[in-house]
Amino acid sequence: MLEVKNLHTHYGHLHILKGLNFSVNEGEIVSLIGSNGAGKTTLLKTISGLIKPGEGSIKFLGREIGGEKPAAIVSLGISQAPEGRRIFPRMSVLDNLLMGNYARKSSGKELKQDLERIYHLFPRLIERQHQQGGTLSGGEQQMLAIGRALMARPKLLLLDEPSMGLAPMMVAVIFEVIKDISKKGTTILLVEQNASIALQIAQHGYVLETGKIILQDKAENLLNNQAVKKAYLGHA
Repeated sequence: MLEVKNLHTHYGHLHILKGLNFSVNEGEIVSLIGSNGAGKTTLLKTISGLIKPGEGSIKFLGREIGGEKPAAIVSLGISQAPEGRRIFPRMSVLDNLLMGNYARKSSGKELKQDLERIYHLFPRLIERQHQQGGTLSGGEQQMLAIGRALMARPKLLLLDEPSMGLAPMMVAVIFEVIKDISKKGTTILLVEQNASIALQIAQHGYVLETGKIILQDKAENLLNNQAVKKAYLGHA
């Protein structure tokens, strides 16, 4: 579904991504782990079109999308729940969700079905639908950010640090929903510092370090890899 080859990205004079090669197959959850500053968020922003690649190729369903505008990429079937959630704090929960429909512009029965799907995944959002987004708890805001991304009916969902700042109980809730989204047919590229939980739900994983992928394998193998355990899973 997604194929990245020799991807280089710069911030000004800083060379952030340094020749990345990886792929995501349809139906998979692929986890990308790494420390702060490794380039994980930069990679998702480049795939989403928020940052233009300096070199290399990004193909989605066989089509080159490197350098395309973000709205065009959303229309092709990629949407993102960004790091820090980035909801609209003064807009209602419902209006935040409707913003996720902006590129598709569905209406009537189809729009109602989309909202019902989100409310089924996140029942708390229907209780809060008329509240301002900024009044929600951190966990509820993360639900809203994922729900907004799903309103675009993506073929590929990009999730950037969905566990950030959440209590362990809420992290468990969010990751159960992520597994449910995957089972219903949405392919997921997951960027996550909580390497243990990210690899537990994934089929494949990549380790990113200072802009380079240094290791890739089946997720279960990475969980048992001694170097990964020591560096990312808190095992001596």
